[in-house]
Amino acid sequence: MAGAVRLRDDHTATQLRGLAKQSQDAGQTRRLLARAAIYEGGSRGTAATIGGVGLQTIRDWVLA
Repeated sequence: MAGAVRLRDDHTATQLRGLAKQSQDAGQTRRLLARAAIYEGGSRGTAATIGGVGLQTIRDWVLA
């Protein structure tokens, strides 16, 4: 089983959702919403579904 993924602390889930609402780019919106789901305690699998990507990509987004 995978270990915990360290989250950045420069944004909150609420801030990410707000940025997603303002975005005009569908890909960016999916990425922001996927990260917001993780920040709220959701699984990486759920975030991958929201973002339309694989688990490794989610891990990369969170660590970046």
